[in-house]
Amino acid sequence: MRKTLLAAAAARLGFPLLLGTLVSTAASAQQVAQKAAEPTASASEPAADPAEVIVIASGSQVDLTKPYAGGQVAQGGRVGLFGNVDLMDSPFNSTAYTADLIRNQQARSVADVVQNDPSVRLARGFGNFQEVYIIRGFEVSSDDIGYNGVYGLLPRQYVAAELLERTEVFRGANSFLNGAAPGGSGIGGTINLVPKRAPDDDLTRLSVGYESDAMGYAAADVARRFGDDKRWGVRGNLVGRKGDTSIDDEARELGVLALGLDYRGDKLRLSADLGYQDHRIDAPRPSVTPTTGIPDAPKSDSNFAQDWSFSEEKDLFGVARGEYDFTQHITAWAAVGVRDSEEHNVLANPSADADGNYTVGRFDNYREDSVLTGDAGVRFEFKTGSVGHRAVLSASAFELDSKNAYAMSMSSISGNLYDFSSSPQPAADWFTGGDMNDPLTTFKTKTSSYAIADTLALLDKRVLLTFGARYQVLQQYSYDYNTGDGGKTYDDNTWSPMAGLVFKTSDKVSLYANYIEGLIPGDAVPQQINNVPVENGGDALSPFKSRQTEVGAKYDGGNLGLGFALFEINKPSSFFDGTRVTQDGEQRNRGAELTWFGEPIDGYRVLGGITVLDAKFTKSDGADDGQEPIGVADLQANLTVEYDLRAVPGLSFEARGNYTASQKASTTNDLSIPSWTRLDLGTRYAFEVAGRAVTLRARVDNVTGRDYWASTGGTFGANYLVLGNPRTFTLSASVDL
Repeated sequence: MRKTLLAAAAARLGFPLLLGTLVSTAASAQQVAQKAAEPTASASEPAADPAEVIVIASGSQVDLTKPYAGGQVAQGGRVGLFGNVDLMDSPFNSTAYTADLIRNQQARSVADVVQNDPSVRLARGFGNFQEVYIIRGFEVSSDDIGYNGVYGLLPRQYVAAELLERTEVFRGANSFLNGAAPGGSGIGGTINLVPKRAPDDDLTRLSVGYESDAMGYAAADVARRFGDDKRWGVRGNLVGRKGDTSIDDEARELGVLALGLDYRGDKLRLSADLGYQDHRIDAPRPSVTPTTGIPDAPKSDSNFAQDWSFSEEKDLFGVARGEYDFTQHITAWAAVGVRDSEEHNVLANPSADADGNYTVGRFDNYREDSVLTGDAGVRFEFKTGSVGHRAVLSASAFELDSKNAYAMSMSSISGNLYDFSSSPQPAADWFTGGDMNDPLTTFKTKTSSYAIADTLALLDKRVLLTFGARYQVLQQYSYDYNTGDGGKTYDDNTWSPMAGLVFKTSDKVSLYANYIEGLIPGDAVPQQINNVPVENGGDALSPFKSRQTEVGAKYDGGNLGLGFALFEINKPSSFFDGTRVTQDGEQRNRGAELTWFGEPIDGYRVLGGITVLDAKFTKSDGADDGQEPIGVADLQANLTVEYDLRAVPGLSFEARGNYTASQKASTTNDLSIPSWTRLDLGTRYAFEVAGRAVTLRARVDNVTGRDYWASTGGTFGANYLVLGNPRTFTLSASVDL
């Protein structure tokens, strides 16, 4: 790994100087600091798995908020530079899914977790097998999800669920809160993943499992706390998956190793996480690009992957975060993280007509990424008269160096999706760029930002008024694949303001509103789109800036939580005119969200919601004005119900239903994929053997075995189709030693 020392990374980012400036500011503020409003106590007191860390932490950048009733979601979560915020105090709409939910649903990756969210749907990265999350109708690539509050550290294509304590879904624009997303997405929301921490009690949990067709699974989760008052904690996770998936002839191999350290002092709190993930898929079922029409969805367990295709990614990543209380009212924090990745793909993504007749070529690529990122800040509380203040100063920086090489085949292969057979591998010697064995740097991204915000507590804390702004600098560099020639393509800067209001009409009801902007670096234009070379491929477009307005209401009944939001997001967009990618378009998404969660009746847990979207192009190339964007459903609904069988203590049943309306598959809206509904069922039985806790879990996803196109779309107007996964059985057993 190029940058092995976090201290050296911090020095390179200038964090000592930055943190010193912020601490100096905090010391000056201490002279006027007075006692501010205390955090609001929650009405719910849920039971939780003893392995989950539970800390009530208002504004903390390290500690966690406690679970809500039922244990499936948390009472609040991270809101960027504001740290952890109670859901009733936040002028935004977000949900934090807990380790309990992740484990009980036997989630394999982040994609499995967010399928519980009505505002999120899954897609796939351009040409590869990267998980992409569609939030409020806009994509969030896995490059742009956070890890313990900072961007760009996680594996690009797939993140194993065993790494996670929480999966926090934030809905809406967020550039002020987190800084600009460096990978060019995140306008409609973002996801932050919280790594596991050592609980108060010792943990030694061993798990084994099986997934159809012939996938084996084993995992170890070990944690200890030690020292005075158990202030020091260590937690390690080791995960392995290997075998054939429920898709014909597709095989997967996953290895994960993670180590987390933390310190819980009276004034000082620290955490450090190091992870390694090696993930490979052989004969991965590809996406399909429609040509003259949409073919009927093939059998959900069928595979039209060439047997010589594969996707592999190896990632080493780490992040350290700390915060220190100078006084009861002044806290400073800093974080720094690094990632080093290698990615190699040999792909064969077909283009097919309405009858399933396809042609496909070979596309190889190799990529090496080096990422350095971090943030720092100070929070201080004081009063001016009867008005309480919680002010924040923050700064962040991000740097990516990406090395790439690619090659395509001149010859193509023909066949039919419904009568597939693999063909000999053609030579990838036609349209090439760079040396696959020694790629050059082709793209660099650098961002930096400085933010200031103040939350005013008025009328005995019933009104919370927040104002803030972030100054952001975005730099992009692009270089020739073969010569390395090139340099800075743009250097832009701008302010990203926000305003938020929370009005608590009672202890149980909060009304809120916000105005916030999104800012992302310009897109890196690919060399080809739908197998068509792009004239300005390799260029970096200028930054995009979006605007969001939102109003909503939240209800916390102690055992049942409800949320409702109305929003509008206006985003400049790029489109492919057949020759070049330009950014002269605009997409407007209006929508409404209703969410619910909790345990309204003892032994009955509910989770889910409904999202209604009205998404249109208001500016395009002219012909598409008023048309719907590709891959955005106008209705999404989720419902999960869990039930504990009282007659058999420890036995629980779960049912989850997901509905997604039809999605347009062309900018002219003449192509579309049908709506779909999927049903998943699960059960678990927890008991003791010789004083050891044992849990057996069984799950069936896509119970009915429905054949359906799960999504269409992607970057730059691509409209490839992703087939939904087949009926899949998952069994596991865990024992706490």
